Amino acid sequence: MNRLVDKLAILTICMMSLFMSDSFSEPVIVTIVTIALSSAAQLLTGRFTAYVIIMGCSLLSGIFPLFFCTVPLMLYDALWEKKWWLVLPAVVVLIRLDSLKIGQLMITAAATAVTIIVYHRISGLEKTVEKLTQLRDEVAGKNRQLSEQNMRLAQAQDNEIHLATLKERNRIAREIHDNVGHMLTRSLLQSGALLVINKDEQLREPLESLRSTLDSAMTSIRESVHDLHDDSIDLRKVIEESISTVDSRFTVSLDCDTSGSIPGNVKLCMIGVVKEGLSNAVKHSKGDRITIVIREHPAFYQLMLEDNGSCSEIKESGIGLKNMSDRAAALGGRISFTPSSEGFRIFMSVPK
Repeated sequence: MNRLVDKLAILTICMMSLFMSDSFSEPVIVTIVTIALSSAAQLLTGRFTAYVIIMGCSLLSGIFPLFFCTVPLMLYDALWEKKWWLVLPAVVVLIRLDSLKIGQLMITAAATAVTIIVYHRISGLEKTVEKLTQLRDEVAGKNRQLSEQNMRLAQAQDNEIHLATLKERNRIAREIHDNVGHMLTRSLLQSGALLVINKDEQLREPLESLRSTLDSAMTSIRESVHDLHDDSIDLRKVIEESISTVDSRFTVSLDCDTSGSIPGNVKLCMIGVVKEGLSNAVKHSKGDRITIVIREHPAFYQLMLEDNGSCSEIKESGIGLKNMSDRAAALGGRISFTPSSEGFRIFMSVPK
C-alpha cells in the first residue's frame, strides 16, 4: 500500500512536468501508457518481464522525449527491483534537450530526487518492520519454548510428588506391618494362651471377646496394609525400571494407558508377566525390538507384549509360560502365546 501511495505522489510531480507541454493529447497518452507499464512492472516484481518493461519504457524516451518526464516513476520501480541501471537508456534524451523545456527538466530532476528519498525512506521502514516481525516471531518462539519447558517442569514436579507419596505410603504400610501388626499378633497369642490356662469360667467370655476384638483389629490392619501397599505400586514406573535392565540390543517401547485405580493384584500380575516376557525375549528372541501395550477397558484390562524375533514353536514345558498362565488364571483372566515367523506375542486379558 505504501508503494502505491508513493508512486501516486511521484506521478503527480511527473504530470506537472508533462502538462507543461504545448500539446494536450500527448501528455494524456504518455500518462496512460506510463501508468499501465508501471502497474505491470509492479505486478510482475522479481520477474524478467518486469525488467524488460522498465527498460522498454526508458527506451521510449529516445523516441518520444516526453516520456523522459516519467522516468522518476520507472526509476522507483527499478529501485525496488534492485536494478536502478534499467533506466539508463533514458539518457539518450540528453542529445535532444531542445525537445523539452527547462521547467520540465527541472521538475523531472526534482521528481528524481524525491523518488530516491522516498525509496530509501520506505525501504528502510520495511526493513525495520521486517526486523520487528522477526523479533516478534523469535519472542513468540521463545515464549512457546518457555511454556513447554514450564509444562515439563510441572509434570516432573508432579511425578516427583507422586513418587514421594507412593514411597511414603509404602513406608507407612511397612511401619504398621512391622510394629502394630507384630504387637497385635503377640497380643493374639497371649490372649490364646490365657484362654488355655484359664480355669475361671467367669473370665472365659471376656477373654474370648478380647481375642475376637484383637482378631478383628488384626484383620482390619492387614487389609489396610495391603491397600496401602497396592496403592504404592506405580505400574508404569515399575515396568519402565524393568525395561531399563533389558539388553541394549533391544529397542523397547511402552504404551501404557490406564487409570490410577488398578487393583494391586492386577498390577502385580501384569508386572510379573512383563518381567517374564522380557526375560524370555532376551534369552530366546533373535529380534531387536520389543513392544509393550497396556490398556484399560470398561470391563477388562489388557496386556500385549511382542518381539520381532522369529519363532516357530512353543515349549509347553517351560516354567516361565506356566507361571504367566497361572498368574492370569488366578485373576480369572486369559493369556495366549502366539509364535510366528514375524515374532512372538503374549496377549493377556483380565476382567474387572
